[in-house]
Amino acid sequence: MSVDAEGYGYPEHQRTIARLMEDVRVLSPSGVERVAAGWDEHVGDKGLPAFREAEKAAVHAIEKADRGPAWDEVRRTLFGMTESGQALISWRAEHGELGHKAESAAFAAALGLLADGLISKEQQAKLLRSMAEALPWLVPE
Repeated sequence: MSVDAEGYGYPEHQRTIARLMEDVRVLSPSGVERVAAGWDEHVGDKGLPAFREAEKAAVHAIEKADRGPAWDEVRRTLFGMTESGQALISWRAEHGELGHKAESAAFAAALGLLADGLISKEQQAKLLRSMAEALPWLVPE
């Protein structure tokens, strides 16, 4: 499935989510490894409670803002790129624990982008940081 900026229906988020999808599509196996290492560093066991709080806040805010259909589409697309029988080569190469961590980071980044302006900047950064290890544009510093 090809996803472009028009597929999400929320103009203020189209460009960043479309860019994330394109970047995930071309992420190399070493990029997947960097993202997984970012997950360990920024979430890991110690950061998991704060991450889960940010995740919960983002999902709630997205639903409240009627962006649920866009989130469903993003999730379906990411799943197809990382887990389905048609998964991208780089994600198949890193299948297993590393791949699952990187996949969690990709879902979190998409969630953080879709919830932009709806959650605190700290919560958003918590969702974006792991993926930003390979895609630094996600968290401009």
